[in-house]
Amino acid sequence: MSTSSSAGGGHRSGHRSGNGREKRPRRTAATRRRHRIGLAGRYATLVLMLVVMLGPIVWQFLTSIRGRTENVYDGVLPSQPTLDNYVRVAESFPLLQYVGNTLTVAVLAITSNMLFAAMGGYALSRAAWKGRRVVFTVLVATLMFPFESVMISMFLTVREMGLVDTLIGVWLPGAVSVLNIMVMRAAFLAVPKEIEEAAVLDGAGEWTRFTRVFLPAAKGALAVVCITSFMGAWDDFLWPLLVLTNSDNYTLQLGLKTLAGATTVNDQRLVAAGAMAALLPMMLLFFALQRFFFKGVGEGAVKI
Repeated sequence: MSTSSSAGGGHRSGHRSGNGREKRPRRTAATRRRHRIGLAGRYATLVLMLVVMLGPIVWQFLTSIRGRTENVYDGVLPSQPTLDNYVRVAESFPLLQYVGNTLTVAVLAITSNMLFAAMGGYALSRAAWKGRRVVFTVLVATLMFPFESVMISMFLTVREMGLVDTLIGVWLPGAVSVLNIMVMRAAFLAVPKEIEEAAVLDGAGEWTRFTRVFLPAAKGALAVVCITSFMGAWDDFLWPLLVLTNSDNYTLQLGLKTLAGATTVNDQRLVAAGAMAALLPMMLLFFALQRFFFKGVGEGAVKI
C-alpha cells in the first residue's frame, strides 16, 4: 500500500517542478511560428490603419509647407520647406476674424452642452418623476432622424426668431445634443447607489448631490461632451452656410470655402495651409483632454 502510494506520489511529483508548481508545456515550433505570424498580421493591420487615417493629414501638412516654385505632386517631402503659405493665408482673407467667430460658437456650444447634457442626463438617470421613460424613448427616437430632414424647419424657426445671419443663430440648434445627454445619463448610472444614499444620509439635497457627487464622478464623460461639442461647432459647414449671409459673420469653414473657390487664388498650398490651421485647435484640445476622453468613453457608453 505504501509502495503504491509512494509510486503514485513519485509519479505525480514528476509533473511538478521543485517549487511545487506544474510545468507549463513547451510551445512547439509550429505554435511559435503561428504566434509570430498572427502578431505580425496584427501589427501590419495597425500600420495600415495608421497610414489610412494619418496619411491625408500628413500629405496636407507637407503640401502646406512647400515653396512657391515647387510642384505639389513632385515627390513626398518638400525640397524647400517654408511657413510662408500660412502667412499668405492670413493675408488672403480675414483668418483671425473667422477663427474668432468660430471660437465664439464653439465656446457657447461647449458651455451649453456640458450644462444641459449633465442636467438632462441626471434627470433621466437619478431623478424620479413620472414620464421619464417616455421622454427617454422620444429622445432616443430623435437620433434616427438625420439633420438634413429637419434643417428646413430649423431654418424657418431661426428666421422667425430674427436670428438669421447671427452667431447665436448658428449656435442655437447645437445648444444641446441628444447623444451628449445619453452619454451623461450612462455615466451617472454607473455611479454606485451606495454613494448617493450616503450623501442623502448626510443631508445633501438634490442640487448638492448633483454638483458634489455625480459631476466629479463623471469628469471623463464631461470631457467627451466637451470634445464632441467643440468638434461639431468647429467643423460645421452646412448649417452656417444656410444661416449666414454677411461675410463678417462667417465661420472658419465658410472662410475656407471662399479661399478654395476664389478666382484670384489657385494655389493648393494655400488651401492646405488653411485646412491645417483649422485642424490645429481640434488636435490641441484632444491632446489636452485625451486622458479624460478615453476614461469617459468607458464611463459614458450609451446604455439603453
